[in-house]
Amino acid sequence: MSLSLPRLYFRTRDNGALVFRVDVENRQGRLDLEQIAAINIRSGEIKPQGNVEIADDEMAEIEAWMEARRLELAERMVDDIRRAIDHLNLTAQWAQSQATERQLEEITDALLLSMHDLRMVLVRKKSERLGRTGR
Repeated sequence: MSLSLPRLYFRTRDNGALVFRVDVENRQGRLDLEQIAAINIRSGEIKPQGNVEIADDEMAEIEAWMEARRLELAERMVDDIRRAIDHLNLTAQWAQSQATERQLEEITDALLLSMHDLRMVLVRKKSERLGRTGR
């Protein structure tokens, strides 16, 4: 096993991660993971597990991981939105050139409502931004 294993391992989950201490120096000579905390990215909460004491350097590493994770998730969100734009363009091309009447009947109302909702949000947000800049 590699000697360059991290001291902490983060098992990501929907709203954060479980944090494990990586132990390779045990009697059995095998890799052990001891859960030391559960973290919530949105709230910033770090809950130690059981009677585990989290060292200051471990807490600093957890906080640094949380900040990096927040940035990663924000970047992914923007990337997902760019993909959604591509999908909207592909959907328009499909509707114009390939869709059958039955397929269009199936999706038109849901798609129009979704696009209308998105348009209302974007227009309101754009108006708010323009109002703040004094344009």
